[in-house]
Amino acid sequence: MHYSFIIPVYNEESTLPELVRRLTELADRLDAPCEFLFVDDGSSDRTLPLLRQTHTQDPRFCYLSFARNFGHQLAVTAGLNHVSGDVITVLDGDLQDPPELVIEMIDQWRAGYQVVYAQRIKRHQEHWLKRFYAYLFYRLLKRLADVDIPTDTGDFCLMDRQVVDVFNAMPERNRYLRGLRAWIGFKQTAVQFERDSRFAGDRKYTFRKSFSLALNGLVSFSRVPLRLATYTGLLAGLFSLLMAGLVFYWRFFGAGNPLVGIAAIMIAVFFLGAVQLVSIGILGEYIGRIYEEVKGRPLYILSEVAGVEGVRSATQPTSTTEG
Repeated sequence: MHYSFIIPVYNEESTLPELVRRLTELADRLDAPCEFLFVDDGSSDRTLPLLRQTHTQDPRFCYLSFARNFGHQLAVTAGLNHVSGDVITVLDGDLQDPPELVIEMIDQWRAGYQVVYAQRIKRHQEHWLKRFYAYLFYRLLKRLADVDIPTDTGDFCLMDRQVVDVFNAMPERNRYLRGLRAWIGFKQTAVQFERDSRFAGDRKYTFRKSFSLALNGLVSFSRVPLRLATYTGLLAGLFSLLMAGLVFYWRFFGAGNPLVGIAAIMIAVFFLGAVQLVSIGILGEYIGRIYEEVKGRPLYILSEVAGVEGVRSATQPTSTTEG
């Protein structure tokens, strides 16, 4: 038996030395061999040269390097595709996910749980607005999703080999991994922790990226937006019939009303137009995902590989794109 760790990194040159140090200390405390697979998501700083140097000094530290930035979820996916351990842990490279928590997660795995996810009970040094958005989103997703996705959880988790094999059998492109983790099932439990602030550097998940991930999670695991468009259309139709009845009454039986005329017509037109555009936008989100799936392009392209057996980088004579 041995342990595998997947660490997606993007422009983490200032954090990488401390991360490697803490992972090395963690490996010394574990009861089986370890491999640490870094996935460089197209970094533009010195992250990749540092990964090369680290691999030369300690072969346990392997890496995959993307040909460009494909995103955090696909970086984790690439790691899941290529690790060989019996127990696999996914954690971020900014040290907000404390590696030392893995000891407690392994204890839960030994107790019989096949998925052990880290659940945040506090976020240090994060803006109150971001904490509010995160709180609101997780509870909205839990209420609307077709599966029970735990609140306040990220991608920091430990999984059994059987669970990872199921992950790797899923071909879908628009991935919300914490949702897929809940959808898969198996015996799961939480380990609570306080999320640290970034060790160094700037945060990589901007508001736009966070919103895109949230939207992806909502669309991937809920059909409620489609139903909402239907219900809104029915409500608009009912409202239009009510307005038609009122206009008919005011014109023929009332003494006149300011709502009768061009103002009422314009309000109805703008209202119905807004409903149609929103409904088309919701349909577009789902159709766009179908379009991405049917194109059949690889999920990611590797440009450089070190320490991972059976995988060629795109720079070698026989190139391989992994998906």
